[in-house]
Amino acid sequence: MTDTGGGADKAGGVPGTTGRARKEIRAMTTLFAPTPTAAPATAPAGPTTARKARFALLLRRIRPESVLLASGAALVPWLYVLARTVPSTAQVGHWNAAWVGLDALEALGLLSTAALRRRGDDRHRLTAAATGALLVVDAWFDTVTAAPGGELAVAVAMAACAELPLAALCTALALGRGRRTVRDDPRLTLARRLTPARRPTTE
Repeated sequence: MTDTGGGADKAGGVPGTTGRARKEIRAMTTLFAPTPTAAPATAPAGPTTARKARFALLLRRIRPESVLLASGAALVPWLYVLARTVPSTAQVGHWNAAWVGLDALEALGLLSTAALRRRGDDRHRLTAAATGALLVVDAWFDTVTAAPGGELAVAVAMAACAELPLAALCTALALGRGRRTVRDDPRLTLARRLTPARRPTTE
């Protein structure tokens, strides 16, 4: 006896289906079956890509302190060359522009350091460090290039009374703790949150 109702169809695996129904099911299954997607082809690494990879690896291996150490060591023999070859006196052009530019950078550094510190911005350390270095350079070149006599005395007085003290102040600001305003103090902020607000009393 043939099972045409609820028996399992051995060919199609679906119970209770006729031959025509089995063909329609197979056609629908084939139509809606997911098509396998091919993996994206990776382009072969060319010479430019390999060169970039080697350069990036080289940059990661180079440490900044190594570069600074090598540069500082290379300047030591260069100092000897300068001492033996550079003349002790020279006539230069744009002498006034050089000093005006240096003093303008110092003024900009002092003003920006004061403005940033007043705002509580911790970036005042950077401007203070740069300004301190400029002031030391100003004091050094001002004294070593001054003519003997009154000009040298004025240069030494300026270095001792203005430039070097300001450089020391800028160095202290660059190395010291940042200025903490009342608004940024976490302890005062927590105290404000824990203290209940007082309501105004009406008489």
